[in-house]
Amino acid sequence: MSEPEKDDKQALVPRLRFPEFLHEEEWDEKPLAEILSIGNGKDHKHLPDGDIPVYGSGGFMRSVNEYLHDGDSVCIGRKGTIDKPVFLTGKFWTVDTLFYTHSYRQALPKFVFSLFQKIEWLKHNEAGGVPSLSKRNIEKIEVAIPKEKEQKKIADCLSSLDALIDAQAEKIEALKTHKKGLMQQLFPRESETVPRLRFVEFREAGEWVKTTLGQCLSKHPEYGLNASSVPYAESLPTYLRITDISDEGQIRKDQKVSVAANVTDENYLESGDIVVARTGASVGKPYKYRLEDGRLVFAGYLIRISPDSEKLSSEFAFQFLFTALYWKWVARSSARSGQPGINGNQYASMPLRLPPKLKEQKEIANSLSSVDSVIAVQTEKLEALKTHKKALMQQLFPSPEVIS
Repeated sequence: MSEPEKDDKQALVPRLRFPEFLHEEEWDEKPLAEILSIGNGKDHKHLPDGDIPVYGSGGFMRSVNEYLHDGDSVCIGRKGTIDKPVFLTGKFWTVDTLFYTHSYRQALPKFVFSLFQKIEWLKHNEAGGVPSLSKRNIEKIEVAIPKEKEQKKIADCLSSLDALIDAQAEKIEALKTHKKGLMQQLFPRESETVPRLRFVEFREAGEWVKTTLGQCLSKHPEYGLNASSVPYAESLPTYLRITDISDEGQIRKDQKVSVAANVTDENYLESGDIVVARTGASVGKPYKYRLEDGRLVFAGYLIRISPDSEKLSSEFAFQFLFTALYWKWVARSSARSGQPGINGNQYASMPLRLPPKLKEQKEIANSLSSVDSVIAVQTEKLEALKTHKKALMQQLFPSPEVIS
């Protein structure tokens, strides 16, 4: 056997192997068509209601009285979301935007699920617009596969890690649900003048005062810099755009960009500043500037709100921007023909009800931000688990990449 052939074979051995398989032969490389069959999802609208779940690209949709498949299966998007495989078991029905696997040949379904997570599906996209896959193209994809005993060992290892990831995600969702319930108690409802839950020292403090946001700011709401972003460079200012803000109001630090326009000190966010998205699908989304986020210039599709520290706690205002009352106001105020939007004058006139004492604002803000801190810590743990799984998969599957 020549040296190049030996190198080619060596590429089909993972860098990390369980002890009992250290001396096993190399993995086999096969097209997916040789190890499984691909089924098409079908329309479900004609089916009567029942107890069989129907799944689409976004997850569970409804329950019907018939099933398309019974058993373990991996689903992958046919059009749209094509890069997020899902493992299903038991009886189910899938819609026509999904493919599902069945009739496995020397391949365990759970291992196939791991394989599908390794495949770079977007590389197999067949459309110039909405990403699309065809059954024929999927069947031609080459994968490396070991004997079934090793498949099971790898699948069990990764499944146990998936269970930890799912449990951590559920913990985070429980914390978010807890915070949502707490906010409903700590802020008055639309027709009420006092919250249903109040700290002991403020129970006799009286009704919350009705005002507007503009009356509690140190300056009128301001628009950001009207300039395009450029690739991130340390020599240029860091640019904050709508897309750089998460749904939790945090900055996404993994996608930094810069701005090359003439920037003055007034374009930079200052401690206590809050920005809100003023247009598009993200209208109303908030972010509170933190010094640890570094110096930031905010973009033109954001509005800066600068609370007067003697009237309005910045953290209290930020927490209010996650209440159902605020989002009801956003829906009402942004409704217009074309793209939804809210301007600076509208934000200035936004109704606001505040505790009569600033100290009560701060107590509420501290209570809710402490929950945010716990959520942030647990989210970091979740991301660490996902990173660990990704690194483990790189070791447990042959490298260099065996997906062609």
